[in-house]
Amino acid sequence: MKHLAEYRNPDTAKKLTEHIAALVTRPWTLMEICGGQTHSIMKYGLDRLLPEQVELIHGPGCPVCVTPLECIDKAIAIAQRPEAILCSFGDMLRVPGSERDLLAVKAAGGDVRTVYSPLDAVKTARDHPRRQVVFFAVGFETTAPAAAMAAFQAKREGLANFSLLVSHVRVPPAMEALLGAPNNRVQGFLAAGHVCTVMGYTEYEPLARRYKIPIVVTGFEPVDILSGIHRCLKQLEEGRHEVENEYRRSVRREGNQPAQALLAQVFRVIDRPWRGLGVIPASGLGLSPEYADFDAENRFEVGGVSAPEPAECRSGLVLQGALKPDRCPAFGTRCTPEHPLGATMVSSEGACAAYYRYRHAAHA
Repeated sequence: MKHLAEYRNPDTAKKLTEHIAALVTRPWTLMEICGGQTHSIMKYGLDRLLPEQVELIHGPGCPVCVTPLECIDKAIAIAQRPEAILCSFGDMLRVPGSERDLLAVKAAGGDVRTVYSPLDAVKTARDHPRRQVVFFAVGFETTAPAAAMAAFQAKREGLANFSLLVSHVRVPPAMEALLGAPNNRVQGFLAAGHVCTVMGYTEYEPLARRYKIPIVVTGFEPVDILSGIHRCLKQLEEGRHEVENEYRRSVRREGNQPAQALLAQVFRVIDRPWRGLGVIPASGLGLSPEYADFDAENRFEVGGVSAPEPAECRSGLVLQGALKPDRCPAFGTRCTPEHPLGATMVSSEGACAAYYRYRHAAHA
């Protein structure tokens, strides 16, 4: 607790906000990539401590939120099969598909189970040899190594009844897509610390040079985030554009190389659709040829499933940083955590959920 308290120290946070106020001479717009950082910003009101010239916008850093509708429909199609046990992290169960969510499938008799680790799904396959067990693998480079380990373990044990429905995505290509968009407003990035814990931050260095934009690897506590904002603004005011590591207690430049080696063995880089951002080249992970037998899309023949995004839900604009959640017409009325229109209101890391929990509900 002592270590954690250091990063929530009000005096340190106050000094950082004073440094930021003394530093800023013009308007700047920064984007935090991680949904966990978004929730910390809302929870501690960090955005309200900053000068008016500094605007924080929220990026596509929630793994559940960026999973496209069509992939959720594929999971639902599999979960409805009598021979299947679909395993997923809890957040995915309430994300609306085109017609229903996984929780509704479970209520109707589908065998949908919440797991805390992909290895729990491997154990389920081991315990139920006559059933087909599928792990719905979503998320960024942070969670992908655990899914890779599950596939590696299943292959080593020869489990023919285990497979993965993969929707893993990579952060740097999404950042580049945002920077290249005609409506881009991002002038500096706070990079997600846990992604960099796995991958390091060498992939960010070409982006900083190409787009002349500062990128600061940042943690999740209030002092972490304010420190990252301060370093990002300092670069902008000085006309620099470099990658800096403000999360040195967890992140090394080269990242976790054994985890990267496992990812390279089990997965390959592919183009991948993102909710609200469309297909981004080289932004996803798919199973490598060596692990193709573990591909649930092929095993259950759901590769052709497609679905348009619902018109009323503006999650896509929220994920691009183009719309603040509380400026959506449906926010807090037709869209609430109990009756969500889209993933950003459902997920525990969603930007709409953060605004609802820390701003709307607090004043209701």
